[in-house]
Amino acid sequence: MAKMIFGGVEENVVTREEFPLEKAREVLKGETIAVIGYGVQGPGQSLNLRDNGFNVIVGQRKESKTWDKAVADGWVPGETLFEIEEACKRGTIIQYLLSDAAQIALWETVKRHLTPGKALYFSHGFGITYNDRTGIVPPADVDVIMVAPKGSGTSLRRMFLEGRGLNSSYAIYQDATGNAFDRVIALGIGVGSGYLFETDFKREVYSDLTGERGTLMGAIQGLLLAQYEVLRENGHTPSEAFNETVEELTQSLMPLFAENGMDWMYANCSTTAQRGALDWMGPFHDLNKPLFEKLYKEVASGNEAQRAIDSNSQPDYREKLEEELKALRESEMWQTGAVVRKLRPENN
Repeated sequence: MAKMIFGGVEENVVTREEFPLEKAREVLKGETIAVIGYGVQGPGQSLNLRDNGFNVIVGQRKESKTWDKAVADGWVPGETLFEIEEACKRGTIIQYLLSDAAQIALWETVKRHLTPGKALYFSHGFGITYNDRTGIVPPADVDVIMVAPKGSGTSLRRMFLEGRGLNSSYAIYQDATGNAFDRVIALGIGVGSGYLFETDFKREVYSDLTGERGTLMGAIQGLLLAQYEVLRENGHTPSEAFNETVEELTQSLMPLFAENGMDWMYANCSTTAQRGALDWMGPFHDLNKPLFEKLYKEVASGNEAQRAIDSNSQPDYREKLEEELKALRESEMWQTGAVVRKLRPENN
């Protein structure tokens, strides 16, 4: 484990060079990794582990779309694909990758199979951090660990197939065996992490919930929509408004500042763009920081977690969710986006 300085702060980081794949395979050579859930993170993590040479099985509910997806991905019923309880029984490491609501619903089933020495693995700190609300309290004689890739399961898999890695955080909540560190780092390398940086379950879920509601999804959609609407209300066509709001950002600028940083972007644009960006950066920051402070307080208080639990446990949750997603999908901005994407050169 290396010490690295980020913004003047020393942090613990593990790289592939100091913990290579061969070492990860050696650490986990006697383990059976049971990936429970085949929705968001399950496919990417399980397929990457399988391709990296680990002993992996998948646990999923039969007669579901995700069971069929697992079969299509090469998991064999009765050999590497099982009902959830059977997979939990067989696994020495249980990767609990169901949704937060499903983790709550199935906790008693999983807990029955957490025998001494096993490891319970999460990719999100929600269930443990808010265990007064979720009821997820692991037995004291198992390791409780986390690897949280900083992106979707789709991105994790895509980058793995491209020979790259997606950075992940790691945490140890409970080290019952004395081997939790090696286990969690080996799993992090196995799922395809670029490098791993240390956190804890609480910090992970606080930052994750803030990010999802903030710059990763909620805030950026609100910001994009606001600019798009202002352009449209002032006579700009849907195509022009979308290209200036979304397409230039995602296709031209994001790859550049992902590679070089926003400081580089500021230094390498026109002087007109530089002046405007520097002048307007402050007002956008000052307007939004109080909103982020309010958001963080809601996350830290548990209010956001409770809203998610209450909403996701409703019997008509899926139907209501689909209505909201349908409205987003059918909005003028994203309908325009669908046409613009088809017109990209690589699609013609």
